[in-house]
Amino acid sequence: MKTIFNQAYEQSMSYQEFLDLMDEKIKDGLSTGHEQNEILSNFTKLNRSRMKRVTKTVELLPELTEKIQNITEKQIWLVLTESWCGDAAQSVPVLNLIAESSPNIELRIVLRDDNDPLMQQYLTNGGRSIPKLIAIDASKENELFTWGPRPEKGTAFFLEQKEKFGGVTAEVKEALQKWYNDDQGQSLQQDILKQY
Repeated sequence: MKTIFNQAYEQSMSYQEFLDLMDEKIKDGLSTGHEQNEILSNFTKLNRSRMKRVTKTVELLPELTEKIQNITEKQIWLVLTESWCGDAAQSVPVLNLIAESSPNIELRIVLRDDNDPLMQQYLTNGGRSIPKLIAIDASKENELFTWGPRPEKGTAFFLEQKEKFGGVTAEVKEALQKWYNDDQGQSLQQDILKQY
């Protein structure tokens, strides 16, 4: 019987294929995911430019690069995401850069709405929060570790802002994006480093 990881892997795409899909959706005024509206398509467009910036500006931590390059067993990093997700726009490019630094890590993008059985196994406080990284071994049967939907420090900052403003307000979303810009992928890398 196929594992849930196998099924997700079969429906997955490379990071470049995901970027190409985003570009196609932007051209058509759409987003990925089952729900379609102008807000989500606008976020997809904004996120595509954020992803370009993150890819150009993030520098990998030397200690993480060293650990990643010393991985000897093949790993597959399944990343549940959608094009409209602001957290994903800041984190998925960093995960891709980390994966690219090792010949033994294969990063695969898995669309959340098309892979609900996998998403249901990795809920965050009962919610379908993304991005969610599930690292598995080459057999596609064993989970190695998970990460997401935000860096630990980002989650702490978000909760602090949410309390300050009494919910997930525009001010909270703006403050979180500023936190990501200032952090430049460092906290996410520290989180991944703890896995090795």
